[in-house]
Amino acid sequence: MSRAFVKEDGPDNEPLPDLPISPHPNYVTPRGLQALRDRLAATQAELARLKARDERLDKLPEKAAERDIRYLEARLRSAIPVDPAGQPQDEVAFGARVTVVDEDDTETVYEIVGEDEADAARGLIAPQSPLARALTGARIGDAVEWKRPAGTVTLEVMAIDYG
Repeated sequence: MSRAFVKEDGPDNEPLPDLPISPHPNYVTPRGLQALRDRLAATQAELARLKARDERLDKLPEKAAERDIRYLEARLRSAIPVDPAGQPQDEVAFGARVTVVDEDDTETVYEIVGEDEADAARGLIAPQSPLARALTGARIGDAVEWKRPAGTVTLEVMAIDYG
């Protein structure tokens, strides 16, 4: 196709809108900070690969990578590193791995991590989540009320680890 028929400027060449940035403080664990750095490096490498393609008529992948880079750079600039080892070892705070038992004697482990690191399926919860807010400040033996849409659950804190 002749370049004469390719639109050089217009909505197809404008950057994608930025991803929303959380209004909450951006606390990160050392692992979460490294993961952000790794994601940024990988996305920058992907953008370089995309720009080196012979066929570049579809610019959407490049725009998505540029948008993701802007997001990751903003998250790194706002990062507040927290060393879990510096947290109070006898109570739940950011960076804690907490073992709890529910009313059915089901034991579960949750870790309070930064928003970008959170993954509920893996038990990694953000500090602003209802569960993390319920657990924060609790000590071993304390019972906390976790208010969920499906109903309130009482959890007993069995162990706190910052390892």
